[in-house]
Amino acid sequence: MTVVSPKILLLGKDSQLGWELRRSLSAIGPLIACDRQSANLENEDELRVQVRHHQPSFIVNTAAYTAVDKAETEQAKAYQINETAVRILAEEASRIGAWLVHYSTDYVFDGEKPSPYTEDDEPRPLNIYGLSKAAGERAIRDVGCKHLIIRSGWLYSAHGSNFPRAILRRAIERDQLEVVSDSFGAPTSAHLVADVTAAMLGRLNDLAQSEELSGIYHLTSSGETSWYDYAQFLLSLAQNRGLPIKANAKRVFPVTGASYAAVAVRPKNSRLDTSLLRRRFHVHLPDWKIHARRFIDEVARSRLL
Repeated sequence: MTVVSPKILLLGKDSQLGWELRRSLSAIGPLIACDRQSANLENEDELRVQVRHHQPSFIVNTAAYTAVDKAETEQAKAYQINETAVRILAEEASRIGAWLVHYSTDYVFDGEKPSPYTEDDEPRPLNIYGLSKAAGERAIRDVGCKHLIIRSGWLYSAHGSNFPRAILRRAIERDQLEVVSDSFGAPTSAHLVADVTAAMLGRLNDLAQSEELSGIYHLTSSGETSWYDYAQFLLSLAQNRGLPIKANAKRVFPVTGASYAAVAVRPKNSRLDTSLLRRRFHVHLPDWKIHARRFIDEVARSRLL
């Protein structure tokens, strides 16, 4: 039996995850990659036209409203992009029999659980961003299309805005840093998420009864750390690679999350249990330090800061 290469519609191609997915998904089948101009999540009619025109087998949506603090005062925009547009994608996927692959976040949880969160834990977001992402998840389930909702956390890459890039820039500019030490998670490379996503789509395309795999999955690197220990690890690597930092690992000082006057409250526990993903899709999730080293190597080689 010949397996047909599926057509893939990727939304948010210029996001840090979209950047990596362009590479990984091109090996699965024909890829149509859209930016914010060609597929605007604030334009509902345009979204429907894109899906109906391309008739993809997979709709992969990385586009999202991710400005956590700004969402507190831009609630309508956050919900438009993270819920309403997602519902439209789910409806269009259902209409043509396509899969919807959508990315969500650890921020759907309140961070009070003492152990890693599973897919069965009830979402209890602390901020508007988390509430809007949880609403998007519910919209997909309510529509009932075939779907993969992939929750991740502490996502980063050598491109875009993220914690490790911000830490390195600050360490170049300042001679000491303060970093939150009472929040915990698993730093997760967009490179890893993209590769695992491609593996998941490949498996769905190979299985006759792939609908049984529809659902929510947690995808992070293995292991855990705090923001403070993460920053120390990154700066130690950066110093060893000769990056021009003023604040080395010994010049990073721990502070509590409460000492930061952030507009939006963040969860302290961002750890996600990935056993369901590993069991159903037979994927290996390496320790977070492996991709962190790769990140520093890439930054050192290309001077991307």
